[in-house]
Amino acid sequence: MPLSVAIPGIITIVIILIILMLILHFIPIGLWISALAAGAKVGIIDLIGMRLRRVSPAKIVNPLIKAEKAGLDVGVGKLEAHYLAGGNVDRVVNALIAAERANIPLPFERAAAIDLAGRNVLEAVQMSVNPRVIETPVIAAVAKDGIELRVKARVTVRANIDRLVGGAGEETIIARVGEGIVTTVGSSETHKAVLENPDTISRTVLAKGLDAGTAFEILSIDIADVDIGRNIGAQLQTDQAEADKRIAQAKAEERRAMAVAKEQEMKAAVQEMRAKVVEAEADVPKAMADAFRNGRLGVMDYYNMRNIEADTNMRSGIAGLNKEENK
Repeated sequence: MPLSVAIPGIITIVIILIILMLILHFIPIGLWISALAAGAKVGIIDLIGMRLRRVSPAKIVNPLIKAEKAGLDVGVGKLEAHYLAGGNVDRVVNALIAAERANIPLPFERAAAIDLAGRNVLEAVQMSVNPRVIETPVIAAVAKDGIELRVKARVTVRANIDRLVGGAGEETIIARVGEGIVTTVGSSETHKAVLENPDTISRTVLAKGLDAGTAFEILSIDIADVDIGRNIGAQLQTDQAEADKRIAQAKAEERRAMAVAKEQEMKAAVQEMRAKVVEAEADVPKAMADAFRNGRLGVMDYYNMRNIEADTNMRSGIAGLNKEENK
């Protein structure tokens, strides 16, 4: 065969092979055969539509095959719609299979809603079958006798499928259990009563219905550890006594300051009186000189006055000596 005749034939074969490879790449024949062998209802047109909608056929067909083998009636349209909404199709199908095996009623719409809400629907189903234990941090509570108790509890919870969308999480459960422990211990007359019967805490807290509005169902609350903490009552009394002492010291300091001010005021008054006496005594010689000049005071009168003054000083001195002897 001439070369000029063989080359066009080779080119045609190559073009046909390239077109065939492109068709096989665009249309996943292998997935279609796998779905057909598993009895899953998916056609070539569906696979082409997935390619046109930029949906990975493997992420739809493989979960569809699992669902078909598990006996679940899930259509291609539902899976593709969930994928386009940003959901995890494989996880939703696994959750549906696990729920069906555990006899937990879980429709596809609810599972898809839980997945789109950001929760792990497969983990929720597994928690419904195998409850989880949540351990609370150490919670400090004070009984009526003023003794602090430090309590740690373990809460066994099971996921509530019906309340997963919009239900509160584990943090709310821990907060409510802590609040219940504080209330129960605080209503106890003595800390010894709590130490003798720690199960009263779990019974009282469990009876409050703490799982209302949450995504969980509380199965049990077990007290793991109870330790005695500080004597809060004695500490408060000590602080009160210290405060009373400071108040008394402040009042005493206030009274002392008032007494010092009064003393200073009296000293100032005495100094003022002494100044007036000195001033008056300074006027005495002037008055006597004036009396001598005007003839109102004679020499004998002056000597008599001096004698009386000397006699008064003598009597004052004798009185002072007698006081010293009596002491």
